[in-house]
Amino acid sequence: MKAGIVGLPNVGKSTLFNCLSNAKAQSANFPFCTIEPNIGVVNVPDPRLQKLEELVNPERVMPATVEIVDIAGLVKGASKGEGLGNQFLANIRETDAILHVLRCFNNDNIVHVDGSVDPIRDKETIDIELQLKDLDTVEKKLDKVKRAAKTGNKEAQKEEAVLLKLKAGLEAGKSVRAIEFTEEEDKEFVKPAQLITDKPVMYVCNVDEGAAVNGNDYVNQVKEAVKDENAEVLVLAVGTEADITELDDYEERQMFLADIGLDEPGSAKLIRSAYKLLNQQTYFTAGVKEVRAWTINIGATAPQAAGVIHTDFEKGFIRAEVIGYNDYIEYGSEAKVKEAGKMRVEGKSYVVKDGDVMHFLFNV
Repeated sequence: MKAGIVGLPNVGKSTLFNCLSNAKAQSANFPFCTIEPNIGVVNVPDPRLQKLEELVNPERVMPATVEIVDIAGLVKGASKGEGLGNQFLANIRETDAILHVLRCFNNDNIVHVDGSVDPIRDKETIDIELQLKDLDTVEKKLDKVKRAAKTGNKEAQKEEAVLLKLKAGLEAGKSVRAIEFTEEEDKEFVKPAQLITDKPVMYVCNVDEGAAVNGNDYVNQVKEAVKDENAEVLVLAVGTEADITELDDYEERQMFLADIGLDEPGSAKLIRSAYKLLNQQTYFTAGVKEVRAWTINIGATAPQAAGVIHTDFEKGFIRAEVIGYNDYIEYGSEAKVKEAGKMRVEGKSYVVKDGDVMHFLFNV
């Protein structure tokens, strides 16, 4: 599962990517600096993992990860192939969620591709290009489906109605995620179409250091503009975050954060939010060899969770021994949890909860 960082050129995408991944994507004050999409595998900050490590004292600790892709800056006309448009759109189509970076700071030394700072205009520029690309996809589908619908094919007629609704919404300047469908329509026709503006989105407002805690007028404008989109807005001083990641000493980093009024780096919040945006959650395995966070989709069953470790675990699944995270912390060890009768035995239909500590029994 991948989250793609998108935005106009020079809004701070590559600097943000560098903060998140500690990979040094080229970052320069001109458009199209990032040509090939940079991919970083980022650890998900999770204090629960540290607690389990303290209790179990394992040989190694393995956190959950999320994949972040830094995609080339988009410009007007991208849907028609302007700039690196075709490449951008192909790269973004392959991601599962969008982190849309908006410039919400003034700085005369950093050029803006449109000559002035206006995050709402910038957002609309990208929205329009993505909507136009989706409209093109929908119209092509519609041409095929209409022929089948005319023959009286009931499924084709249902799909045609959904595609016409998509077309009308996109033409009215709506992203697919803001168009209302029944659950059945969404599952049967909208999701399989893999439209770009149907992907979940988080708006990252890139501010200067003084606005890192409370935001600014630009951020307020963004929050107002996206209030009907069911999207999260995160405020991040990307330049400051970059300075923090350059510090090797943990104490120095904490002092830097305290000076600007933050209790943790904003990048940590962003990674956790991206993880949720991708509809993912964590369960743990805890033993003396390894304490590990495993990534599963929200709603996964016990056999599906077992399959993340190895496909044989899913095929031969018998049962799972499950300890709630809070119980593990309260009693301090697996043995004490068992003594207290707090370990549960769950079968194939069990839906895993975020933070479960699990042990699988299987037979192949």
